[in-house]
Amino acid sequence: MEHRFQLPDLGEDAPDKAEVSFWYVQEGEEVEEGQDLVEMITDKAAFTVPSPLKGAVKQILIQEGDIARVGQTMAVIEA
Repeated sequence: MEHRFQLPDLGEDAPDKAEVSFWYVQEGEEVEEGQDLVEMITDKAAFTVPSPLKGAVKQILIQEGDIARVGQTMAVIEA
């Protein structure tokens, strides 16, 4: 089953977008639930986003240096 990994809500008073600093994983790589997938940066902070499930990274849609909006699909994970 495919899962669309999306940029989560960054919280109250947070921007609605962030830049991909770098991916900790590559396409085809197996990941565990809770494993850090990507580091994001805003003008105020850097933070990591963990995997919501165990599976394989099928496709990375937002590349390093690109901007992602909250709710935008960043990668596809095959559970």
